[in-house]
Amino acid sequence: MTKGAKAFSDKDNSWIRLKKDTKDGEEEEEESEMEEEEKNDFELEAEEEEKNRVLVEKEAKENLEEDLNKEGTMGLGGQSEAVHDLNEMKERIQDLVNILSDFRRKRDPAISREEYMNRLRSYCAKFYCYNEELIEYFFDMFSPKECLEWLEANENDRPLVIRTNTLKTRRRDLAQALINRGVNLDPLGEWSRIGLKIYDTPVPIGATPEYLAGHYMLQSASSMLPVMALNPQPNERILDMCCAPGGKTTHIAQLMKNTGVLVANDLKKERLVATVANLHRLGVTNAIVTNYNGCRFPDVMGGFDRVLLDAPCSGLGVISRDTSVKLNRTIKNIQANAFVQKLLLLAAIDSVDANAKAGGVVVYSTCSISVYENEAVVNYALRKRHVKLVDTGLSFGTPGFTSFRTYKFHPAMTMTRRYYPHVHNTDGFFVAKLVKYDNVIPVDKEKSEEDLAIEKALEENRKAAEEREEVIAGKKEAGKEKSGKKEKSGKKEVGKKEAGKKEAGKEKSGKKEGEKRFGKKPRQDKPKHNKPRQEKPKQEKGTEGAANAKEMTPKEERKMVRNKKDGKKRFMMKQKKE
Repeated sequence: MTKGAKAFSDKDNSWIRLKKDTKDGEEEEEESEMEEEEKNDFELEAEEEEKNRVLVEKEAKENLEEDLNKEGTMGLGGQSEAVHDLNEMKERIQDLVNILSDFRRKRDPAISREEYMNRLRSYCAKFYCYNEELIEYFFDMFSPKECLEWLEANENDRPLVIRTNTLKTRRRDLAQALINRGVNLDPLGEWSRIGLKIYDTPVPIGATPEYLAGHYMLQSASSMLPVMALNPQPNERILDMCCAPGGKTTHIAQLMKNTGVLVANDLKKERLVATVANLHRLGVTNAIVTNYNGCRFPDVMGGFDRVLLDAPCSGLGVISRDTSVKLNRTIKNIQANAFVQKLLLLAAIDSVDANAKAGGVVVYSTCSISVYENEAVVNYALRKRHVKLVDTGLSFGTPGFTSFRTYKFHPAMTMTRRYYPHVHNTDGFFVAKLVKYDNVIPVDKEKSEEDLAIEKALEENRKAAEEREEVIAGKKEAGKEKSGKKEKSGKKEVGKKEAGKKEAGKEKSGKKEGEKRFGKKPRQDKPKHNKPRQEKPKQEKGTEGAANAKEMTPKEERKMVRNKKDGKKRFMMKQKKE
């Protein structure tokens, strides 16, 4: 480099400055001193932070090397080892999954598979923020590799999907209208003729004129599947047992083409507000909205052709939308949900008619991947009612479990369908289709504790329903009595008024008849005042003014004259203005 040439240096990896390539070291020292003086407090603090960060990273690397040395060749140490970084933890998780995927070849003979699994579960619980009970449950359902894919998929959002309302528009017309508004979209898939997948939108997709006009519904792809499995037909009687907020209800109505009868029921009255609003917005006219406990619905009405039961669940399939599930759900919660789901499914089966043209179809679905809430519930219904599993008619999906842990399920459970975010890019979902072939409820000679508990719960529900009906009937009777009393009192008052009017009319008619017979008497005016009126003494014209003039003083006379003049002036001014 020639003398006096300029070059860039990146000393300390933080500041890039221009310096002269000189031979004198003194000039460089002077320049560096000048630069240090020019640095402000912020730059000095930044340099200190950078030095501290480098030191921390160096210590972390040293500690990591020590841990790895302790772990040995397979990278598994004692339970008390520390992980200093999330990236490091992710690497360890991946290493453990690789070892477990080819365990015979990659394992350390001194370490058992259970020890590897314990460490993997512990890392995954910490890294993905789940409680250890749920993590253990997921690893029992999936292989280590698939479980890691499942956990990763729950960290990402699912695509935004809308369902075209064919009661008001066609999918291509809706797509063109949204494209004109700058929305980037595609058809949902070959399996759906009404779904659209939204990639990007410059306008709020839930506030467009098309949305407000009821041309589409915001609905996840997986929640369209139960209605497709139900396959509703025009002029049928269909029940949506747990309908809120109305996405599946409106989907059923459009497949029924607004014919027949659709009963939309939900336990929570406040959630029905959204259901009613969506029914109005999407132009549904064949729906009846009810507010009953689904477990007691057969006591209210029955004989339906088809019933959809999208049961309330733990939400293990929609963790990407509700991350509170990671820490708040436990196996006890899941089993408690399963108990209620069994009651609801039995009630749904009892509400359908086996002699219907469709054969009495019941579709059971949940937004959970839990075996306790899905296969176990359906298997219980197969034992307690005259129903059988049939093909869902859905073109894709993973078959259901026929065994899990110590449970063994009916071989036909393979006809149910499961959906996973890491496989199908949808919410976790379960769909089962049952057909009822006899309305008679079978009686078991030997009953398990679970059967007794469910029968007890059903009996309590029936009693509660009867009590509720009695209370409602009592209120109606009380209301009728009150209204009857009011009507009676009103009639009495009206009768009195009418009687008074009749008597007054009779008196008037009697007077008129008397006048006709005997002639009309001259009217005698009554004095208006009780006291006799005292007449003032009359004065001749001009005498009163003269008397007053005599009484007035000269000063008062002048004042009176002045007032008259002022009055004339004001009068003249008003006339001019007019």
